[in-house]
Amino acid sequence: MKLRILTLGIAVSLLSACGGGAKQEDSKVLNVYNYSDYIAEDTIPNFEKATGIKVTYDVFDSDEMVETKLLAGDSGYDVVVPTLNFFGRQIQAGVFLPLDKSKIPNLANLDPDMMKRIAQQDPDNKYGVPYMIGTTGIGYNVDMLKERFGGSTEIANSWDLIFKPENIAKMKDCGITILDTPADMIPVALHYLGEDPHSHDPAVIQKAADLLKSIRPYVQQFHSSQYVGSLANGGTCLVVGWSGDIIQARDRAEEADNGVTVAYSIPKEGAPQWFDMLAIPKDAKHPEAAYAFINYLLDPKVAAANTNFIHYANPVSAATPLVDEAIRNDPTIYPPADVAAKMFTYSVNPPDVDKLYTRLWNDVKTGR
Repeated sequence: MKLRILTLGIAVSLLSACGGGAKQEDSKVLNVYNYSDYIAEDTIPNFEKATGIKVTYDVFDSDEMVETKLLAGDSGYDVVVPTLNFFGRQIQAGVFLPLDKSKIPNLANLDPDMMKRIAQQDPDNKYGVPYMIGTTGIGYNVDMLKERFGGSTEIANSWDLIFKPENIAKMKDCGITILDTPADMIPVALHYLGEDPHSHDPAVIQKAADLLKSIRPYVQQFHSSQYVGSLANGGTCLVVGWSGDIIQARDRAEEADNGVTVAYSIPKEGAPQWFDMLAIPKDAKHPEAAYAFINYLLDPKVAAANTNFIHYANPVSAATPLVDEAIRNDPTIYPPADVAAKMFTYSVNPPDVDKLYTRLWNDVKTGR
């Protein structure tokens, strides 16, 4: 999941490398669809140099976008990166190619316990491999929060900051952004209410919608990527967002030395932990290039470089010692066991529940 925006210059150069000119050999072309700002700047150029495969790298900012393309068929992509709960549903829809694991020798580098968890939605890990791991939590401007809560940031350690109107109202004047995806926000609200975040009961899901409606008057924007720059430059003071994005905002503010201090919190009540998966659509035109790319991303040095750039944990066990010490020791990126114990994953929603999510989310956003 989840600001995951490739630098414009890089994106343009990658696209131009694959557009126009002489037609590339079929095995030397690769079309990738991934979240924005979700890969190190030199990963694609290094892969192209090592393999001779030219990459077109397109970006999206929500799982709903990639799912629409996959379910419509003929997506034009060879590798896509859905989040696990969407991925599980897409497996059921039959949109992916079963993996030939002999073509991905670096699978041996993956954490076996993590693969067992993922296998609950992808039996035998038949269709995908994990790329990155993250959490959904609270990002905030430290000074602006302190100004409004008596000099303390303690309130940021609880979902009370978001879901109690008397708390979130205090942040309205400095800008609040919430992820524009019901697949994240409804389970978070359910968990806060003490309900099962995996519930498919319409009456229970309605409780989450009602809670979200109660804080709607205080939310400035619903978006799943723009909050990174805005949080970093002080234009936004409070977000519900993805861990790596908020940590990127924190680091951008530090590098800019602009007087903005950003922090990320995994609320004490618990929060979602999610896995973004690498998968090959059934109608991929360049599957051999796709296998080469997936295998490359699972190389420990490559995985570590990606984590060092985007600040999301990766599932490659041998990569952890290669990750920058400040990152691998950051409990908001690699949560300790007591924090991880309170986390939950997203469920695979059947179509009727997904439609309900969409309808209720539209009601929340429009204030109906």
